[in-house]
Amino acid sequence: MKKYFLTIAAIFLAVSLNAQDSIRADTLWKFNGVTSLNLSQLSLTNWAAGGDNSVSGNALVMLSADFDDGTLNWDNDMTLGFGLIRQGDDPTRKSDDKIDLSTKFGYRASKNWFYSGLLNFRTQFAEGYDNPGEVDRIKISNWLAPGYLNISAGMDFKPNDEFSMLIAPVSGKMTFVLDDDLSAAGTFGLDPGENFRGEFGGYLKLAYKKEILKNVLLDTKIDFFSNYLENPQYVDVNWDMLLTFTVNEFISATLVTQLIYERDIEFGFDSTGDGIHDSFEPRVQFKELFGLGLTYNF
Repeated sequence: MKKYFLTIAAIFLAVSLNAQDSIRADTLWKFNGVTSLNLSQLSLTNWAAGGDNSVSGNALVMLSADFDDGTLNWDNDMTLGFGLIRQGDDPTRKSDDKIDLSTKFGYRASKNWFYSGLLNFRTQFAEGYDNPGEVDRIKISNWLAPGYLNISAGMDFKPNDEFSMLIAPVSGKMTFVLDDDLSAAGTFGLDPGENFRGEFGGYLKLAYKKEILKNVLLDTKIDFFSNYLENPQYVDVNWDMLLTFTVNEFISATLVTQLIYERDIEFGFDSTGDGIHDSFEPRVQFKELFGLGLTYNF
């Protein structure tokens, strides 16, 4: 897993070194990004209060490249996040893992509306485990397990550079589980042994990005998807938020949150306390990550 962290760190350095040249490229393009690298370490020797030695690191890369010539509009976004933590003698485990790539192309229909198409891909870098600190931990995710591909067509409302709303009544959502073990277990809404599931429905995406206070940047996106063909009353939700608090050009704090709700993803529930799951149900998933370290904004 260390190779993934080193890869993200290399991307962080490359982006920082090349950012100024990218910004000066074409005046029809707007390039923006946040790259962050946070490290922490704890060492205890004869410490009466107890505790474990630990080391952790998190890297985040968020880049956007947007084209607008007055008629054509093309927005491209990439988010990469990865983190590792090692505490005491426990195995090294992930604290963050995310790949999110999105491209949206639009043709102006009126002042604030565009005919638009969206392509979005989401997955993760490495294996994830239930009870990750234990030796007998159970694998629950992996590269392309799950992987999500969304293809949508509709109308995009963009009154300014800060807000957009894509309404896509025609949308296809594809879920991949390409890990043999997880496929055999029937995870992420797929039947046991399946590697792919396709859904057809409606999609809504809201995005907002603005400096809400001096040196405080808010970047948030929320997606909604309803499957027309099966239980359309249940809506999948994916909400990402990034707050960047800038101290100076190279040091800042970042707060990253993600909320997910998908009815097809079920979690075991032990109602009797005997350690055995006697029922399964969907739940709201929430992740929060706060870091202070090296950050480069452009």
